[in-house]
Amino acid sequence: MIFAAGRGERMRPLTDACPKPLLEAGGKPLIVWQIESLARAGFTTIVINHAWLGERFEAALGDGSRWGVALRYSAEGQALETAGGIAHARPLLEIDGAPTTFVAIAGDLYTEFDYATLRAHAERLARASEPGMHLVMVPNPPFHPRGDFVLGDDGVLSLDDARPRLTFGSIGVYDTRMFRAIAPGTARKLAPYFAETVAAGRASAQRFDGVWFNVGTPDELARVDAHLRATPRP
Repeated sequence: MIFAAGRGERMRPLTDACPKPLLEAGGKPLIVWQIESLARAGFTTIVINHAWLGERFEAALGDGSRWGVALRYSAEGQALETAGGIAHARPLLEIDGAPTTFVAIAGDLYTEFDYATLRAHAERLARASEPGMHLVMVPNPPFHPRGDFVLGDDGVLSLDDARPRLTFGSIGVYDTRMFRAIAPGTARKLAPYFAETVAAGRASAQRFDGVWFNVGTPDELARVDAHLRATPRP
C-alpha cells in the first residue's frame, strides 16, 4: 500500500494543483519511483489511497499494467490519517476477507531500499498469534534529531530513553488484524498503534543506511531531483 492521501501543506504552492506524490524528481513522479521499486521486488498488487486531487492518481497511473502490476485505488474523499486509511482500504488488501500482512510506504519518499527484504518479515508476522509490525529505521535526519524508537540488538524496538534512537523511515509491514476494529471512513492516526505494539514487544525493525529522502518541502524535492540527475538510472 502506498499512502498518498495527504494535502502536502509544506509543499505548497506546488501541491495546490498537484498531489505531492505526483510531483516530479529526476523526470518522474515520486510515486512512480516507488511503483517501479515495488515491481522490481516482485510485488504485483499495489493499493494507493487518495483524497486531495485523488482523481489525478487514477488518470496519471492507470491500472498499473505498464509496470507489470495491478493498481487498486482507495478513495477517501477527505484524508482519514494513516490507520484510518488502512482500515478503509482493508477490503482491497485482504483476500476474501482473510487477514493479511502487507508492506506500506509513504508516497512522498524517495529511497533505494530493497523492498524484497521485507517478504520474510511479512511471512513471519502472518504466522504470529497476535498482530505485530516490522519497521524500517533510518539514521536521524536533521529535521528529526531525537528519532523515534530504539532498535535493540535482537531486532526489537523499544522506547528506552537511555539509548540513541533511530527515525522511522515511513516503510513498514503491518497486519490487517490490527485495524479491524476501525470502521471504514473513520479518521485514525497510526501513532497509538505504534506505541501499543512497541510496548508489547511485537514491533521488530531493520536499519537502512542507504539513500533515503523524506520529501516534505520544495527544497527537499529539489535535493532529490539533483540526486537523481547526478546518478542516472536505466
